[in-house]
Amino acid sequence: MANRIVAGVIAGAAGTVALNVTTYVDMLVRGRPPSELPARVAGALADEMGIPLDFDLDDGAQDGQTEQRVANRREAVGALLGYANGIGIGAAYGVSRLVLPRLPLWVVGTALGSVAMASSDVPATRLGLTDPREWQPADWAADVVPHLVYGLVTALTFELARK
Repeated sequence: MANRIVAGVIAGAAGTVALNVTTYVDMLVRGRPPSELPARVAGALADEMGIPLDFDLDDGAQDGQTEQRVANRREAVGALLGYANGIGIGAAYGVSRLVLPRLPLWVVGTALGSVAMASSDVPATRLGLTDPREWQPADWAADVVPHLVYGLVTALTFELARK
């Protein structure tokens, strides 16, 4: 079972890299800015859990530096949550393959991508930070395509790692 978890972690990490690359290619092609949503989710979750992000390790901080550091920390926590999400889903998939039948790659990839998308979009929606009902087609594409790539790369990498 440990080797399935390791294969799942590797697959989830590969899928996460593929998701990020796909997102950055979209930003490059369309000239769009990065999403602020992961940082906003991270900030809201930290606030709800009572985790302060406004601590200063440098006593000589100038005015305004603390606010920038909090924003930077939110950005970092948002990115780290994305990695934890992608790697965690890969690990869970590795374990679930003990009981799930082997399905076609496109089915598994679509399912994994859907789970990854839901695990990031549902909390953001529940926190009131976004409303998918108001998204434009370009917004949906910017969310669906990278998650689908995540799912396909994760499923393929898991199969390759298991051989």
